[in-house]
Amino acid sequence: MEQNQGIGALTMSANEKANHFEQSRTRLLGLSYRILGSVADAEDAVQDTYLKWARQDPNKIDNSEAWLTRVCTRHCLDIMRSSHKSRVDYIGTWLPEPIQTSTNCEFSDNTELACSLTTAFLLMLERLTPKERAAYLLREIFDTPYEQIAETLKLQEANCRKLVSRAKLNIDKDKVRNTTPLTAQKQFLNAFQSAVTDGNTEPLMHLLSDDVRLDADGGGKVATIKKSLNGKAAVMEFLGRNLHQYWANHDWQSLDINGSRGIVISLENVTTAIVSFSFDSRQRVTGIYIMRNPEKMNLLSKAPIH
Repeated sequence: MEQNQGIGALTMSANEKANHFEQSRTRLLGLSYRILGSVADAEDAVQDTYLKWARQDPNKIDNSEAWLTRVCTRHCLDIMRSSHKSRVDYIGTWLPEPIQTSTNCEFSDNTELACSLTTAFLLMLERLTPKERAAYLLREIFDTPYEQIAETLKLQEANCRKLVSRAKLNIDKDKVRNTTPLTAQKQFLNAFQSAVTDGNTEPLMHLLSDDVRLDADGGGKVATIKKSLNGKAAVMEFLGRNLHQYWANHDWQSLDINGSRGIVISLENVTTAIVSFSFDSRQRVTGIYIMRNPEKMNLLSKAPIH
């Protein structure tokens, strides 16, 4: 039986138990979203964790934070297994659901935490195995001891260290964890808007990497490109010709999206698209991510995820 110590040794009323969970909700939601790339699925995982917590006797739990993290992570892994087929059958490119973040990476108290919400980083996580993803996030982003990671994943500590090491190699190789100054981000957003609305593409040309990639997610529900566009020439042609026709007369709003500045495109108060970007270490844009799937564009109604 687990030892009675720490907060678990306290006798809690139902209200105290609920309040204690609420103190952990934001952290659990942030972990779940990074694992799943979906706010709805993340909320399901956190709610399931709460229901299990409500049935527990706190006196039998020696470390409540570790218990909540373990239960929530395992539920996320269950969701990933059950959603595998829907990802395989997904129409067109799948992108993580964009979210509104409360601050820009540059000014966050925890840069590592904020920049782990970027679309490029979340897409990189998609290339890892579920357990690699969970182990990496728990260790590198949420600073969880290997002993707790091993218990969560039901593995030996040595195996968990190998999972994290393999994940770090993949993530470091793709260099997706860059912090880009806010001034550089604003400069790019201005050039991007000018290219689309006015057809003035010259300023934007110098801010794109040669291997820039553009992805759009319509989920088979709205018209959009179904395959990635690769290279500066293809991306510039699409922005200056296609998007100029569609978005020139739309409303543009700059907003913190997934840890950096992004754009919400709307017409008559209806959101048409949400656009986010990734930058390399030279502050050039390497990725343009256009969310068009109506089911994934509810970020304005969501509380910010930290």
